Amino acid sequence: MSRTTRQTTDEWIGMALGLLATAIFSITLPSMRIAVAEMPPVMVGVGRSVVAALFAMVFLALARARRPDRRDLGALVLVAAGVVVGFPYFTALAMRSVPAAHGGVMLAILPLVTALFGTVIQRERPSAGFWAFAVAGSGTVVVFALVNGGGALQLADLYLVLAMLSAALGYSLGARLALRLGGWQVICWALIVALPVTLPPTLWVLPSLDAGAISGAAWAAFFYIALLSQLIGFFPWYRGLTLGGVARVSQTQLVMPFLTLAAAAVLVGENIDTTTIGFAVMVVAIVAFGRRMPVHREANR
Repeated sequence: MSRTTRQTTDEWIGMALGLLATAIFSITLPSMRIAVAEMPPVMVGVGRSVVAALFAMVFLALARARRPDRRDLGALVLVAAGVVVGFPYFTALAMRSVPAAHGGVMLAILPLVTALFGTVIQRERPSAGFWAFAVAGSGTVVVFALVNGGGALQLADLYLVLAMLSAALGYSLGARLALRLGGWQVICWALIVALPVTLPPTLWVLPSLDAGAISGAAWAAFFYIALLSQLIGFFPWYRGLTLGGVARVSQTQLVMPFLTLAAAAVLVGENIDTTTIGFAVMVVAIVAFGRRMPVHREANR
C-alpha cells in the first residue's frame, strides 16, 4: 500500500471513529441537564471523573499498561485540566441555567477552535479551502443560535466558552500523546492524574448527597456521563484524531449540535422544528465538502 493510499485510508477510519465518538458525546449535555436538576454541579462536573478514574484503573491493570514517561506528564496534566476538569465542570455550571439545546449550539464552534489548537500542537497546516468550510460551518451554527434566540449572552455562555477552550486544548494535546501512549490510555491516565484535584471536592460533597432522593433517571444520566462521555467515548475519539488529524476529524463535531438537539427532544422534551432540520442539512453538507479539502500533516513520530 502506497503512503498516499495509507494516509487516505487512515483519514476515512479516523472520520468514522470521530463520528462514533461525536454520537456518544452528543448525549452529554442532555444527560447533564437531567443530572444537575437533582445533584450538585460539583458531583456532576467533577464526581463523574472520579467514577471514570476507578474504571480507568481497572482497564489499565487488565491491559498491563506501562506507566507514561516523565516527558508525557506535563501534557497529561494539561489534558486532564482540559477534558477531565475544565470541560465537565464548566458545562455542569452552564446546564443549571440554560437548556441543552442552547449549550449544543454554543459549543458548535468547538471544531474550529480545536482545529486552531491543532495547527499549533500537531503542526498541521489546513489549506485555505479547509478553513473556508470550517468558518462557514461554524458561522452557520452561530446563525442558527441567533435565529433560535441562543445568541443572548448570559453567564452560562461564558461557562460554555471556557468549556470549549478546555476541550479544544485537551483534544489536541491528547491526540499528540496518543501517538506514543495509545488513544484509550491517554484518557485513562489523564483521569488518574486528575484525581488529586477531582477526589477532594467529590468527597466533600458526598455527605450532603441524599442518594435515596435522587431519581433513577438522574442516576442513569450521571453514569452515562461518567462512563461513556468521560471515558469510553474518548477511546474512538483520540484514535480518530490520531489517524485522521486533529483539524479534519474535529470537524465531525459540527453535527453534534443537531444530535444533541435530537437527544434533548427525546430525553428532556425540548422541541425540534423545521428550522433546526434545515440548518442540520446545511452543516452536514459543509462538513462533507470540507472533508475533501487538503490538510497537510507532519509524519507521525
